[in-house]
Amino acid sequence: MERSVTKRVLITGGASGLGKSLATYFLSQGHHVCIVDVNDERGKQALESFSATGTQGEVFFQRCDVTKADDLQAAVNAVTDRWGGLDVMVNNAGVAGGGPFDWVSNEDWQWIMDINFFGVLRGCQAAVPIMKEQGSGHIVNIASMAGLLNPPGMSSYNVSKAAVVSLSETLVAELEPFGIGVTCVCPSFFKTNLGESMRSPDESTSDNLAKLMDNSDELSAEDIAKMIHDAVQNKGFLLMPHDKARAAWEYKQQDLDGHLKIQLKLARSVKDRAKPKSRP
Repeated sequence: MERSVTKRVLITGGASGLGKSLATYFLSQGHHVCIVDVNDERGKQALESFSATGTQGEVFFQRCDVTKADDLQAAVNAVTDRWGGLDVMVNNAGVAGGGPFDWVSNEDWQWIMDINFFGVLRGCQAAVPIMKEQGSGHIVNIASMAGLLNPPGMSSYNVSKAAVVSLSETLVAELEPFGIGVTCVCPSFFKTNLGESMRSPDESTSDNLAKLMDNSDELSAEDIAKMIHDAVQNKGFLLMPHDKARAAWEYKQQDLDGHLKIQLKLARSVKDRAKPKSRP
């Protein structure tokens, strides 16, 4: 990324959770930020919070549904119209889903893929042309350690995030000749509002996710936001913020059979605690 001073940043899902923390950190570093979100009220509240604390950079909100390509293109156009270009595109918007494989409906599969994967794809499609024209830019795709480790009981979520990893790895090579960098972020559990979006036919899945997030104290959303900012500055590709999850991934690379044995133990736990809400 050639611009080294003020960067022009667009963040999807930017009104809450990690997206808001990213906006806060980029603004604190003097960058201009457009937060887009499907929730108008949260967008307004985020702007109010930025005003109350003060920012070094400019910020505005635009409503955007990442399931609609036209919305994402309009958001990119709004940034370029206002600031003359786009330096960092953060595809952060996402939802949660899970449950035993044969309990998850096709409708829920389509829902999670439409947001978690195709939302990222649409964001990339909207941002890449202007970045190619500029000869510079950086794309940040928020995936998950679930897309690398594939824990049982989370098939739809795992697949949606694994697709983001695959897309990102493809683009990091394909876009480099055009001066465009790519960072793929794979966090583990941390305290955020992701659980609010959870869809699962299994009562225990939502309960377990809430417990994992409540008990996660290794890193905060603010910590991860800073790490992402630094990865963009350093043009890093794969960011795995959590040490324990990174160690699990490294173990998988070294001993796949050993990793699968751990997965089998987890699968038995998923089977034992499953509580169906209703079978599709």
